[in-house]
Amino acid sequence: MTTPPPGLRERKKQATREALRAAALRLAVERGPDRVRVEDIAEAAGVSPRTYNNYFASREQAIVSALTADREARIAAAVAARPAGVRLADAVTEAVVEQYTNTGAPDHRVLPLITTRPALRDAFLDTTAGIEAPLAEVIAERLGDVGEDTARVLAAGVTAAVRIALEGWLRPAGGAGAGEAGSAESSAGGGLVVPSGSLPGRLRAALAPLAPAFDAAERNARPREGPAGVPVERTRPSGGRPR
Repeated sequence: MTTPPPGLRERKKQATREALRAAALRLAVERGPDRVRVEDIAEAAGVSPRTYNNYFASREQAIVSALTADREARIAAAVAARPAGVRLADAVTEAVVEQYTNTGAPDHRVLPLITTRPALRDAFLDTTAGIEAPLAEVIAERLGDVGEDTARVLAAGVTAAVRIALEGWLRPAGGAGAGEAGSAESSAGGGLVVPSGSLPGRLRAALAPLAPAFDAAERNARPREGPAGVPVERTRPSGGRPR
């Protein structure tokens, strides 16, 4: 897939979005998230509160965006960059794991905030919804005539799996085995959230049940054609049966 370079207007919008992310993160770290107002973030980024509202619906969304910045687009791009012979289920799984475990400087500043603020945790979990649309587009491109609806269903499944993995990883302290009452009590009281277990392991386990659906979609996909219009046999990279 080739994407044309963004125009001037889009570059300005991206610059504004990045300025708001940076301002939200800096103020949250300096003051604490509860002491940051939307007006403060807008002023620090050099825009009006009205402009801020065109990009983010809340301060939590802006703060979390510093951690998740364009992750959904990077997941889609990583899948698109995988060679055509790579099993699609593997390409998606590796792209998700890579992008969710590629820790950088913002992660080290934002993660402690997420683990102590239920509102930020919820905003972080909500960002998984952004995965669906760009991933569905890439899956549809890979599968050809398999159908847009199939691509959307597969992408929606990935989105749900990622959220489930993250919910298990960011578990309220004492919530394991405490049921809904324990989770509700923790959220209401601003309880501590503790990262639990291996995030890559949780992501792989959550995505694993989707592999048969991806495999079936690939089997039903339009055959790729060689230079003379002869269909090219699809193969599994891991030594599985040709298809």
